[in-house]
Amino acid sequence: MRSRIVAGIGSLLAALVLALLPLPQGQAQAAAADDSAVTKAGTKGPYDDFSDLEVTVHQTNNLRGQGVQVTWTGGKPASGYKYVDYLQLMQCWGDDPDGPSREQCEFGDAPPSPLFSGLRVLPKGTDPLETQYTDGDVFSNPFVPFRPVHGDPTTSATDHTYFSGNDTNAQSWAPDGPDGGGDTVFEMKSSRESPHLGCGARTTSSGAVQPCWLVVVPRGEHDPDGTSPSDRVLRTSALSQSNWNQRIVFRLDFLPVGDSCAADQQERRMIGSELVTDAITSWQSALCKGGGSRFVFTQSGEEYARSMITNPTSSSPGLAFTLDPVQPPDGAAPVVHAPVAVSGLTVGFIWEDDNIGGRVKDLRLNARLLAKLLTESYIRDVRLVAYNVPAPEHLSGNPDSIVMDPEFRKLNPVFDTDPIHRPKALMAIMVTADTSDANRLVWRYLQSDNDAREFLKGTPDPWGMKINPYFKELNLASDAPDDFPKADPTTTDASAGVVTLPYGVTDIGPYAQDMHDGALRVRRADTGSVFRIGDGAGPPKLVGETLVAGDRRVWGITDAASASRYQLDVAALADADGEYVKPTTSAMLKAVSEMPDSPVAGVKAATPAKARNGAYPLTSVVYAATSTDRPKEVRADYARVIRYAAGAGQQQGTARGQLPFGYAPLPAALRQQAEKAADVLEKGKAPVDSGTTGGSHTGAGGGSGGGGGTGGTDSGGGSGSGSGGGTGSGGGPGSAGSAGGAAGAASSSPNPDTSDSAHPTAPGQDPAKQSVASSGGLTPATVLGIVRWVLLGVLVAGGVAALAGPVMLRLSVRRTG
Repeated sequence: MRSRIVAGIGSLLAALVLALLPLPQGQAQAAAADDSAVTKAGTKGPYDDFSDLEVTVHQTNNLRGQGVQVTWTGGKPASGYKYVDYLQLMQCWGDDPDGPSREQCEFGDAPPSPLFSGLRVLPKGTDPLETQYTDGDVFSNPFVPFRPVHGDPTTSATDHTYFSGNDTNAQSWAPDGPDGGGDTVFEMKSSRESPHLGCGARTTSSGAVQPCWLVVVPRGEHDPDGTSPSDRVLRTSALSQSNWNQRIVFRLDFLPVGDSCAADQQERRMIGSELVTDAITSWQSALCKGGGSRFVFTQSGEEYARSMITNPTSSSPGLAFTLDPVQPPDGAAPVVHAPVAVSGLTVGFIWEDDNIGGRVKDLRLNARLLAKLLTESYIRDVRLVAYNVPAPEHLSGNPDSIVMDPEFRKLNPVFDTDPIHRPKALMAIMVTADTSDANRLVWRYLQSDNDAREFLKGTPDPWGMKINPYFKELNLASDAPDDFPKADPTTTDASAGVVTLPYGVTDIGPYAQDMHDGALRVRRADTGSVFRIGDGAGPPKLVGETLVAGDRRVWGITDAASASRYQLDVAALADADGEYVKPTTSAMLKAVSEMPDSPVAGVKAATPAKARNGAYPLTSVVYAATSTDRPKEVRADYARVIRYAAGAGQQQGTARGQLPFGYAPLPAALRQQAEKAADVLEKGKAPVDSGTTGGSHTGAGGGSGGGGGTGGTDSGGGSGSGSGGGTGSGGGPGSAGSAGGAAGAASSSPNPDTSDSAHPTAPGQDPAKQSVASSGGLTPATVLGIVRWVLLGVLVAGGVAALAGPVMLRLSVRRTG
């Protein structure tokens, strides 16, 4: 009886604990949803014991070019010596079900590489078990050649035919932490990024994709000959036989790479916002199943995409993805708008600095700090100061970099260190070179904040920092450009002996091609920044610094999907209430619920000034837009895209056809709105208040329907430049390409806080004013929540039953006694 009572109490306590467990949100949902995490243990070696080591690869299925978290426990606690007790990681190919050979692994030249530990070289006589690669002449050591999927093996340890230290994803040094554990993000590469590994492109005779592999080699404090170097620096490669014998191997299953749509299917072209690129890329294979058409997407600036709808040619894409609505000319057919995705912009970063305790995972940025970064107002954004290189006169008195800014330190106390352990500076924030509605949204965010707006006008901050004067004439306090201008023309001479080469702001802070490119560069800690003269052979040229693991400090403005894809840390931004918010699912859906109408009924305007109560301020809804004058069969195909996007395409996950992490599933009412828009499109004419824009509508502000925030104007005239859009590269069937041109300069948008909608809102529930909890898609947190409450009910019922048995038995005894 006592055991039943104990069991009952245990069940009720377990239920209480389960009820109190937090659900994952935002980017953490990726780990919660994925059921392909694999944990494996190490083994005892001749001199170092790795049997307590457990390594977890948090995603091994449905992989593409992306970041994957790798964590471990049970290693030896860090001793203060850098190059002992660490892991080495590499991606490999191979058909053996037990794993790859060392010749099939991409490894070598991965920084940091102390002596031979990160190379393919095997120093002679250092490994008694090495019998295969022992031949070397008096001038060289033997090496393990790399054998690619296709092509000849490498012929020397410095043969960079297939990869080099500049582009390899191998990690030669992932150190154990103070508790013997650690974590890193490994960049997985499909055959698109690394053709020599072929991951995702190689198939069996039955058509199944061949696996690839992640190999983890743990390193202790001994080299293979049993010596423990007095300087605590291991001197042998992970590929040396004794070290290789300790490897831990994980199978990796990649999504298939290539065109999943039949070449003879009718092609339907689509174009538009990068904020939908990852989603469209996932949905394309599902859209072409069962015959019918195949859909080709070209990424471009939204202004150019809208022009394809308002001024089409015979070859123009028929469906545009945009943040701001399409405004057709007078007399033109109505345009249908359908919400298809909720996404946002974020500041993604990697920040490692031993002076402040190692890795920084949480940052807070307010609008004024972001304004300082985007106007090149820190000295280091323009020039690297040295004893003989003074700060530019026009920035005199400003902080060298953001880590020395009192405002930044107040928000991020981890950087407020003693003078001896000053935090290390970092280069300019990476931004894109394109023009887009998304870029304009960032400027609206700055304009919605009084402190940032005053700084953009020229008012110094409370500590005396002032805007770079070259940006004052751009009127950024009122005009919201669709680009990120680099307006400071300052050049500085880098010197090496008698040689000098000039560098400027685009050398220190080069543009990213797009937000995905920016996120990838941040993950690789390689922005392309150059500012000093290299010391290599050949003509003098500018080079940068190699940022190695443990000393990486890189950041950039990117989209939430790309930040999630590459597992970047993201900054918390201040909402309109001054609360610091990250782009979680709930925070983005909260922002959608607060968005006002644009001048087009049924199209929401991303308005940071309205982002309150924990709403993420850089959230936006992406709309699919097309004209109702398309041929019937074309309208039916585009209606199918909308229905899929708003239906099955809102299920979050990593498989093809699902909604990638970083997006928030559409709220149920927006999904219903999209379904209605698809019906309207298929019928070819729009009823009143259906979310369409007619040719007689004149609108305001060029039809952008955005929000300049407080201080925005209705006059237009933004300073964004840029050439007219090209037709783009097309991207190939069933793939997402990049447009060859971007939208040209666009007028500033009217402030939706003061602009009246051109059409009244349709009666009934406002699609975005619903409860956040009524999101139409099933997120992993939702599924986990359902499972949790079911399990909770079972535990409670079990606990009650366990306790009830003895009670009922005692009552029965009382009645019969």
